[in-house]
Amino acid sequence: MSTNERGLKFITTGLLLGIFMVMMDVTILDTVMGAIIVDIKGIDKIAWVSSAYLCMSMAGMPIFGKLADMYGRKKFYTYGLTIFIIGSFLCSTAASMTELSIYRAIQGIGGGSLVPIALAIILEVYPPERRAMVGATLGMVFGLADVIAPLLGAYITAYLSWHWVFYINIPIGLLSFIMITFCYKESSVSAKHKLDWSGAITLVGAVVSLMLVLGLGGSKYSWSSVVIVSLFITFLVFLVVFVYIENRAKEPIIPYQLFKDKLFTISNVAKFFYGATFVMAMVYAPIFVQGVLGRSVIDAGLTMLPMTITMIISGQVGSFFMSKTNFRTIMVVSGLLFLIGTYLLSTVAPTTTFSLIIFSMALMGAGAGASFTVLGIAAIHNLNSNQYGSANSIVSFSSTLGMTMGISIFGIIQRNVFLQRLNDPSMVEDLQLFAVDPNAIMRPETRGYIPEQILQKIAEALSVSIADAFMWATVSAALALLCGLLMGKERLEDIKK
Repeated sequence: MSTNERGLKFITTGLLLGIFMVMMDVTILDTVMGAIIVDIKGIDKIAWVSSAYLCMSMAGMPIFGKLADMYGRKKFYTYGLTIFIIGSFLCSTAASMTELSIYRAIQGIGGGSLVPIALAIILEVYPPERRAMVGATLGMVFGLADVIAPLLGAYITAYLSWHWVFYINIPIGLLSFIMITFCYKESSVSAKHKLDWSGAITLVGAVVSLMLVLGLGGSKYSWSSVVIVSLFITFLVFLVVFVYIENRAKEPIIPYQLFKDKLFTISNVAKFFYGATFVMAMVYAPIFVQGVLGRSVIDAGLTMLPMTITMIISGQVGSFFMSKTNFRTIMVVSGLLFLIGTYLLSTVAPTTTFSLIIFSMALMGAGAGASFTVLGIAAIHNLNSNQYGSANSIVSFSSTLGMTMGISIFGIIQRNVFLQRLNDPSMVEDLQLFAVDPNAIMRPETRGYIPEQILQKIAEALSVSIADAFMWATVSAALALLCGLLMGKERLEDIKK
């Protein structure tokens, strides 16, 4: 496909707008979650809102990626945009956490297609020697979304309503849709293909079953209940059948031959562990600032700012050094910073200062920023351009799977510890005696109605639960560092294509 420089700029801008919209949507929701909890209740269902989006996004990524490689990337990028915009509108109408979770799942179906297909198009239209520059630009977009989202979310919550955080996706999505529709002239796909529908169905079945196990187990149903055991067996059956089908499929959803490349495999595993840990900081650091420290929603939004700034800087530095040194060196430094930041967040307590939270988030951002740009480029380093759609989808799938598993597993830990402390007989008695709603701890104006001794107990329970979850998250951060150590000595300038 030949594209002049002016047209290339319009295409790139349209794709970056789509990526920006998706990344901002995730971050801005984390910032305003406290306000949503106060409005529609459901502090014990926080993890469901994120899990629903991540679950459907993850299930759709490899499917949309394969469809895009087979039938055209433009078509499925615009399909994804349409679904995402519809999901955003529905989210703005949610009246309960259950409704919000369902609508976020719809959003996730669209969001799962946007980023990997956008990256595949960008890598297709740019030559190899310009990919470091593209990686730096993508890092800036990720960082810009994380800078704007917390501040915008805080402003919208304070002066408008949390519903507006979903409305803003509509004009951005429409602009991206228009630019790609009229500027991206994709070559027609003439080859005949046959989609692996059996693989797609079993993959979705496996993912949804696993997420239901993680979401319902230990809360609504005991881990040994018939429902949870049945769901887990269903997951295993779908997984085994999926692997069997993919081994025999002519055009599998997930081409196993890609994993024969060591760098591709390690990059995907690293993406998984980075995602599992990073999502914890995005979701629970703002909640800690509001619920434990008693700061405002604006302060909760500002909590994300240091992480975002260091992510931008780290992403630019990582992209620069890709042409100077090997991928492993960059990822080892990244992993060390990431692990230290995660460990510091595992030590939080009601006496923790706001400045320590800021410092910890900055360290995590410094570690995560390089991973976003370097791992994506490293994963496709040895692949052909006709594999970019599937490869980028798998990379995004790995990251989203990590985020889904992280928010589910670590969320279960946080929820169980929190509820266990709230269900202590003395705590139950105090809550009933003073008619205290634990959800009220999330806003300064409602905290004032809670008796001081009860407020301290609830804050302590929330603090311990978040610290315990971060303690377990240090394991995944350590494994991300290990992946960096296992990467080879390949570097960007070694590329042959």
